[in-house]
Amino acid sequence: MKFRTLPETDIRVSEIGFGLWTISTGWWGNFTEGEAIALMHKALDLGITLYDAADTYGNGYSEELIARAFPKQRDQIVIATKVGYNFYDHGTERRGQREIPQDFSVPFIRTAVEKALARLNTDRIDILQLHNIRQDQVEDNALWELMEKLVQEGKIRSYGAALGPAIGWLYEGVDCVQQRRPHILQHIYNALEPHPGRQIMDEGEALATAEKPARTRYLIRVPHSSGMLEGKYTKDTVFPPTDHRSHRPKSWLINGLKKIETLQFLVGPDRTLGQAALQWLLADERIASCLPNIYEEAQLKEFAAASESPALTPDELARVAELAATNFGVEPETPNFKGAMVRETAVPV
Repeated sequence: MKFRTLPETDIRVSEIGFGLWTISTGWWGNFTEGEAIALMHKALDLGITLYDAADTYGNGYSEELIARAFPKQRDQIVIATKVGYNFYDHGTERRGQREIPQDFSVPFIRTAVEKALARLNTDRIDILQLHNIRQDQVEDNALWELMEKLVQEGKIRSYGAALGPAIGWLYEGVDCVQQRRPHILQHIYNALEPHPGRQIMDEGEALATAEKPARTRYLIRVPHSSGMLEGKYTKDTVFPPTDHRSHRPKSWLINGLKKIETLQFLVGPDRTLGQAALQWLLADERIASCLPNIYEEAQLKEFAAASESPALTPDELARVAELAATNFGVEPETPNFKGAMVRETAVPV
């Protein structure tokens, strides 16, 4: 496993991380606590040290899993978690991935951090993310001042934000990077869905200077386009009713299969399609770690090994870019972006 260091910190993260949403929310199947912890133990054995949770995943369960899985390995792992959803008052209202009310007030976030620390059974959070922020939170000076205070108090070591839950949120991301220079920004980005992920990173650093260099690094979720880039689906694939992918139209599956057929040149004796998808991301040094959806041991081993698999060559990267420019030969779909995807006037920094 290879590692990358967050600028202006001594935090080293494994290039492949473990996102706990798969084993704590039920959106990717149901896991017993024993099954979840066994996967986490195997991940650490394979060199994965970054574990990305959120207080709202399972109403605190994802954080409790970290504490139970690694009671004696705190210094061996990097804990990332998120705050901002008020599941304390609204945790029973969630249906699938529908959002519950958020609260980014300073008192709520400070209390949420204290409760997260208790569930994690630790004295510090390595990476704290504001969970699915909107433009109001980007512009909230008191909220970002709190992040700095929490660093000074030793309760967190670095901070940032997660964008979502759906793909999009372009200018929330751009403005966050430009105005707040967070250590971390988490967003959706993959070879099949490069927009707006790449634009967030490119435009976000457009104002960086030698005196004030870009310091933001990125955690990438959905790196396999909801499993499409794992190369395991067929036209007959059926997802369980509780699986979030079951709500996608059939065209998503059929068109996705056509797209990945054009990417088979990335597959070789030492690199699977799933590993190539991760190496496509890791070719960008701004990306700190990829968070694939992990739900079984064989897949975990494949993804953990991706860090040491052959890097994509410049020619391979260029060919992927050419394919993406034509939507991989498939008729363009109408995008379903969320958040601020257009702006009439530039926002002053």
